[in-house]
Amino acid sequence: MPHTVGRDAGPGRPRRADAARNAGLLLAAARQLVAERGPDVPLDDVARRAGVGNATLYRNFPTRGDLLAAVYADEVADLCRQGDDLLAAPDAGAALFAWLDAFVVHIATKRALALAVTDRPDARRSQLFEQWHRSITRTAEALLRRAGDASAVRPGLTAAELLALTSAAAIAGTDAGHARHLLAVLRDGLAARRG
Repeated sequence: MPHTVGRDAGPGRPRRADAARNAGLLLAAARQLVAERGPDVPLDDVARRAGVGNATLYRNFPTRGDLLAAVYADEVADLCRQGDDLLAAPDAGAALFAWLDAFVVHIATKRALALAVTDRPDARRSQLFEQWHRSITRTAEALLRRAGDASAVRPGLTAAELLALTSAAAIAGTDAGHARHLLAVLRDGLAARRG
């Protein structure tokens, strides 16, 4: 999803090439630093890692919330792209569970970021959260439908149930590895019964 916060891009106006490059550098630096240190990373460190000045940072991301929302949006887009790529995998059941594995790691490792983005609910952040939820749900639905058509999962399972169970494993896990283990246990219960 392209980032359009800041003065360089108005409605219907494309961003200048250097402004788009700077926004990309800032987003990449923020993703790295948030992964390393969490969402409370100093914004000065983000600008320094991106190789730009603070004024450029604030021109592209006027608030910490804007920057964190862009980072999380990028993470969700990557997760959904993984799901789209898996729709072409030959084994529909394995594809579904490969994506659920990525999803459980996403929640286990990005939960603090998601909470930081939504810590001050306002209309814009609520809309973003709903948009991200819809994207993730659509991805899960497509993979689940394909796995269901291949009789790889028990019939009647819904994407909402699948996401709720996977989210619960991620939240209950002590870390990403433990969350993945809990998902593997769930997988046995979600698989279609043979014979």
